[in-house]
Amino acid sequence: MIISTIILPVNAEDAEPTWVKRQLRAMWIATVVNIDWPSKTGLTKEEQQKEFLHNLDTAKLMNMNAVIVQISPTADAFYKSNIYPWSKYLSGTQGVDPGYDPLAFMIEEAHKRNLEFHAWLNPYRISMDTNLNGLVDNHPAKQHPEWVESYGGKLYFNPGIPAVRQHIQNVVKEVTAKYDVDAIHFDDYFYPYPVSGQDFPDADTFAQYGSGFTNKGDWRRNNVNLLVQEVAQAVKSTKPYVKFGISPFGIWKNKTTDPSGSDTAGSQSYYTIYADSRKWVKEEWIDYITPQIYWNIGLEVAAYDKLVPWWSEQVKGTKVQLYIGHASYKIAANNEAWNNPEELPNQLRLNMNYPEVKGSMFFSAKDFTIRNPLGIREKLANDLYRYPSLVPAMPHLDNQAPVAPELRAVLRWSNGVHLYWRDSDPTTTYFVLYRFPQGATIDLNDSTKMVDTVRKTGEFQAYLDKEADLSQKYTYAITAVDRLHNESAPKTSVIED
Repeated sequence: MIISTIILPVNAEDAEPTWVKRQLRAMWIATVVNIDWPSKTGLTKEEQQKEFLHNLDTAKLMNMNAVIVQISPTADAFYKSNIYPWSKYLSGTQGVDPGYDPLAFMIEEAHKRNLEFHAWLNPYRISMDTNLNGLVDNHPAKQHPEWVESYGGKLYFNPGIPAVRQHIQNVVKEVTAKYDVDAIHFDDYFYPYPVSGQDFPDADTFAQYGSGFTNKGDWRRNNVNLLVQEVAQAVKSTKPYVKFGISPFGIWKNKTTDPSGSDTAGSQSYYTIYADSRKWVKEEWIDYITPQIYWNIGLEVAAYDKLVPWWSEQVKGTKVQLYIGHASYKIAANNEAWNNPEELPNQLRLNMNYPEVKGSMFFSAKDFTIRNPLGIREKLANDLYRYPSLVPAMPHLDNQAPVAPELRAVLRWSNGVHLYWRDSDPTTTYFVLYRFPQGATIDLNDSTKMVDTVRKTGEFQAYLDKEADLSQKYTYAITAVDRLHNESAPKTSVIED
């Protein structure tokens, strides 16, 4: 990975962008209360699919390479499940079959566009209200009311019950086994965020299961830690190549509380939601972490430019990859920092100063597909995301690259340059196409020479490069890449007249 050593200038919009070859670029597609997709309940299958394809096409046009899709927002399913009922955010009524398998459709279409698909689940949240009777009769929460707690106007599975952890593992195993997901993803919802004057009602559970703990907070953190470890094991025992990542709240602890904490003064997830996110990194229980650093550069209580280096230090020396979660939803908010069209681009430029930062995720999709505040879609697509980028490889999961493909012909026609190649390696998942001026050094680290990434569909494939200047002479290179993004040596060919 080529990392820039630029120092962020005061007016970073005047800086030349530095493009990197490997950089996760993803957007969260939230389904809870129909935030991103479907736009409302009750749409037809065709309407739902059309909307989802718009999300994927937008991501592809912006040279993103992954989507993080919420497939179980409230102990329900956007997939054919033997555990959870169909989500009410599809039809408007829980348990109603949408007439197709949304997850199978979404994965297939994402992979056609060579986008990674991260299946995002909320492990503990059951419903956005407290009406247990409103759930379908075969819902696990209704069948096991002893697992359920009401808090803050919502229902949750009690994280302190061992049977709940096993249930969540079963949910994750079902998704991982049945579907071709690239990753399992949790966000920041563990124990619920605290409601003033109310403690989560688990005193009886602590009395029953808290042996060995004198402090309820330590016990709660241990419950979450056990879930993280066990889910990681469940994923890897099902499909070793599937990644497990978590996107926690952006502050672990403030350094005024713990010298190991960040130079911040905000809410501390270690205490508020019992998420010991730093420990997950140090113990290497997860493959990636995406802290939600949803604050602007220079914010006094939680500065973006202080949290990025802190998180970079936490992953240093571990196998855990660091991506940053960005608040695209705040762009053009009634706030001086977020009214600056360069706030988010400046954050991405700042990331380039830290080699540990391997990419970004944006919350959420509609900021690019519908809202497009301050023209952020074009700003990224034409500048920092101007060229394609590969998802960073994870050598601790796999470090064997496929065999190089056989580039059979490169032909100049009136409508562009046609490329034909053959690949018989079963580990190949996609191809990377490069275009160099004829006679130039073939440098695969030069992302500005990447034309496209193309999903493998068979042994013989073709591609039309419509952007090539037909008056120029080029050398093309092609590489094969596996599902964990290990890249082969290149095969090259010059244009034939």
